[in-house]
Amino acid sequence: MLERTHAPVFCSHSAGFRPRRGLNWAFIGLLYTSFYLCRYNLPLASSEIRNELGFSKAQIGSIITTALLAYACGLIVNGLLADRLGGKRAMLIGAAGTIIMNITFGVASFWGLLWLFVLIRGIDGYMQAFGAPGMVKINAAWFRQNERGGFAGIFGFMINLGRFGINNLGAALLAGFVFLGLIRIPPLHWRWLFWVPAGIALVSAICMALIVKDTPEQAGFPPVDPHTDTSDRVQVAVADVFKVIARNPVVWIVACAYACTGAVRQGIDQWFPLFMREVYHVNFESSQFQILAASIPFVASAGSLISGFVSDKLFHGRRAPVAAFLYFLETAIILTAAQFHSVDAAIFFLILISLTANSTHSILGAAAPMDIGSAKMAGAAAGVIDSFQYFGGSLAGYFLGALLDQSWGSYFYFMAPFGIIGGILMLSILGRITLTR
Repeated sequence: MLERTHAPVFCSHSAGFRPRRGLNWAFIGLLYTSFYLCRYNLPLASSEIRNELGFSKAQIGSIITTALLAYACGLIVNGLLADRLGGKRAMLIGAAGTIIMNITFGVASFWGLLWLFVLIRGIDGYMQAFGAPGMVKINAAWFRQNERGGFAGIFGFMINLGRFGINNLGAALLAGFVFLGLIRIPPLHWRWLFWVPAGIALVSAICMALIVKDTPEQAGFPPVDPHTDTSDRVQVAVADVFKVIARNPVVWIVACAYACTGAVRQGIDQWFPLFMREVYHVNFESSQFQILAASIPFVASAGSLISGFVSDKLFHGRRAPVAAFLYFLETAIILTAAQFHSVDAAIFFLILISLTANSTHSILGAAAPMDIGSAKMAGAAAGVIDSFQYFGGSLAGYFLGALLDQSWGSYFYFMAPFGIIGGILMLSILGRITLTR
């Protein structure tokens, strides 16, 4: 029988703990932000790739789907590895992989072979899958349960900072810009959208390697939960991980709901630049695109922070009520968006959909895995749950691309059912106070 339990009450943190945790989190977040620079460069480059190489939307979608499926499978494997290797080491392995693959993707532009792009992006997807479990593994040791919704909001902010960064950096690289007000950089080939983010990720990885600690104990502080040993000497057997994580029915309910988040989120993130360019003829350097590119990550960050705060403070760590409301709100917005056909309406509704999708993304993808897995198995829980987001998101690659080759009219209608399903799944666990059993 599932029991209702109350979160434990802890004393305040020791002196100096919060600044050190903030420093730790800043450089973890910086590296994870750079992962997103290396992941969301393809949507901006896709139009240029199509023009140069003649790829269809379905072919571009095949690159997207391969990367998302590789990422999803990698999350399951790498979540277990993060619990064994430690979060810091896992993130650095992922960083090395995505740096190499982004450089290679740019080089592959000289051949222009679809299968090569698919292969490279698939490997990149797997390597990036070290990032989220590693980050969650580290922060599960630094944050208590009643602080994790707030962490989830910051997690969402870092993701959207990366999206904001690549939207603006990518547009500048394609259109040309003036560096430091002195040096004029001419418009560059789309391959630079992969090379420049790789360089930023390299710098971020070096900083993270020098500063971040896996646990408070490594930084000279006591564990945040005195009843849990989070030191790097403690390793959890794989069999125990499967017993606690894989046999927990709540994991699969949250994971399936998260797949619905992924389908909507990737539907927006992977296709909105091409949607605006082909349907409304909005160029990347235009003010309309700049407003949209800046607003999507801003409202997504705000939604992440607010939903995390609400689930922590108003619902005492309960994620399901907040997520259920967001899913049904998202469905209503999507269906309304399909009824309007103007540039301003498209911008408005894309922003609102991104707000709702990223709000569920943060509380189900970051806070819930830490609730379920605790400090010892947070990486595995994050890997299982987050993988489903990308299994769901893979539908927004080849499948959605093939639909869009026929007509953009199916764009919003593709996303609407996922909001309904996600809301129903969250209603099924609405009465739970914790997600641990």
